[in-house]
Amino acid sequence: MKKSRIVMVIAALLLFTPFFFPIWRIVLEAPQYPTPLGLDIHVNKIVDMNPNDLKNINLMNHYIGMKDLPVDLPELEIMPIILVVMGVAGVLLAAKGESKWYLTWFVVMAFLGCLGMYDFYLWQYDYGHTLDPRAIIKFTNEDGTPMAYQPPLLGTKKILNFTIHSYPQLGGYLVGLGAALSFVAACVGWKEENQ
Repeated sequence: MKKSRIVMVIAALLLFTPFFFPIWRIVLEAPQYPTPLGLDIHVNKIVDMNPNDLKNINLMNHYIGMKDLPVDLPELEIMPIILVVMGVAGVLLAAKGESKWYLTWFVVMAFLGCLGMYDFYLWQYDYGHTLDPRAIIKFTNEDGTPMAYQPPLLGTKKILNFTIHSYPQLGGYLVGLGAALSFVAACVGWKEENQ
């Protein structure tokens, strides 16, 4: 079997890893919480990093007017389908063995990844900016505008006395590796086809 086909099969199979490992984690650190609060985002669910974290985050956010963290997002129904379809398509393309199709798969994966990150950003924006005007506690910026509580898309951000971290986890890294390997498969396949 050609090396490019083997690499492409590995790339495609890596898309199934988020069914076993979380793809993203958001962690909230604050002096009043000796153990940080957090949530793990899987391909089909959002779960506590530690027992009762979602409940505690929702209770805390209620006071400043934020909505409860949704655990039934439509994306959590769509993402598993996309990963399965792309994984199966990748294996079928590996059987075909043409570098142009590996490159096409890579481009589609890159597009889907960018689209997913944009959708995640929009969700975070809405979550951090859509506040109940009847909130018990209201914080404002220096200019008097209502404070927003949007977590970072990627990285670390300080909001009030909380330090919030938002980073990919093993499932997310492995999907990214799968996409990168499809590009490698395309390059190796192109060399194999032109020898």
